[in-house]
Amino acid sequence: MLSRKGIIPEEYVLTRLAEDPAEPRYRARERRARFVSKNGNCNVAHKNIREQGRFLQDVFTTLVDLKWPHTLLIFTMSFLCSWLLFAMAWWLIAFAHGDLAPDEGSAVPCVTSIHSFSSAFLFSIEVQVTIGFGGRMVTEECPLAILILIVQNIVGLMINAIMLGCIFMKTAQAHRRAETLIFSKHAVIALRHSRLCFMLRVGDLRKSMIISATIRMQVVRKTTSPEGEVVPLHQVEIPMENGVGGNSIFLVAPLIIYHAIDANSPLYDLAPSDLHHHQDLEIIVILEGVVETTGITTQARTSYLADEILWGQRFVPIVAEEDGRYSVDYSKFGNTIKVPTPLCTARQLDEDHSLLDALTLASARGPLRKRSVAVAKAKPKFSISPDSLS
Repeated sequence: MLSRKGIIPEEYVLTRLAEDPAEPRYRARERRARFVSKNGNCNVAHKNIREQGRFLQDVFTTLVDLKWPHTLLIFTMSFLCSWLLFAMAWWLIAFAHGDLAPDEGSAVPCVTSIHSFSSAFLFSIEVQVTIGFGGRMVTEECPLAILILIVQNIVGLMINAIMLGCIFMKTAQAHRRAETLIFSKHAVIALRHSRLCFMLRVGDLRKSMIISATIRMQVVRKTTSPEGEVVPLHQVEIPMENGVGGNSIFLVAPLIIYHAIDANSPLYDLAPSDLHHHQDLEIIVILEGVVETTGITTQARTSYLADEILWGQRFVPIVAEEDGRYSVDYSKFGNTIKVPTPLCTARQLDEDHSLLDALTLASARGPLRKRSVAVAKAKPKFSISPDSLS
């Protein structure tokens, strides 16, 4: 009816009628967006910031946070603009005093050897960077010229201090040291001390140590409160096992950091079937410490999604004793091996200890069974028959 009246095109009606409305439509769910990327950058976009003037209240931090091309552009333009501004001031002083026309002006100029704007610009550069070629100088004829000389020196010192300090802070930023703090690409869940544990490996590639190093872990997931409030990024702190107490670590060689999954853990109901890219789960690892050589506090971050957690695997040893000292093989830093692990949640393992007993018995029989099968399959390479001895 509508197509006859020209309200809806006939092709659209035929296309819609050809579809089966009872047939369900499936759409592939996209992978969960990371809150923290693998290299430590926070995946957060700040939009609709109305009070942009707050950034100008802390100019130094704003300059340090800028990218290098923008910083170098501001560094160059700050000097050029100051030179041009004071060159204009010197030219106006010379013009007002009549120094540009020596025949009409006084016998003693305010600044010697200034005859054009180019010479005034060169004198401005000489004053601010304290070159002093000797061809131009301020005389005591004009008090205003002496005042401009003092002001330009103060402004030049301020620009040098701000810009050089900004470049120093950019080259010595804390995240530069964090480039040599590495984390394993995957995390693992396996048994340790008869408990399911979430484990990862962290290491430092430099010989200079990280003083007072501490490490923390958080679980970030979308939750809904009993009142119906949706929290898109709910952060829960994960306690870690440490024999010395607290979160402090002695990061001289790579360490395996682990979290025992107990009743207070947010991973208590995590099952092997939940470790896929559709699962709304992200574990953030934060390593903080003071750089030994510079004294600057640094922070390294990474995160693990659900499909980056390997169930039933363990990291291979990479530290060995050679020639009276310990050596670290970083080629095996992220390598893992499969180990017997119950395919159940930590809650189910706590409720039914027979799962752990059966796993222990199976792992004990495994090597004997493999050895007996290997002996049974072994065949002699030759045999001696009784006929050959007679």
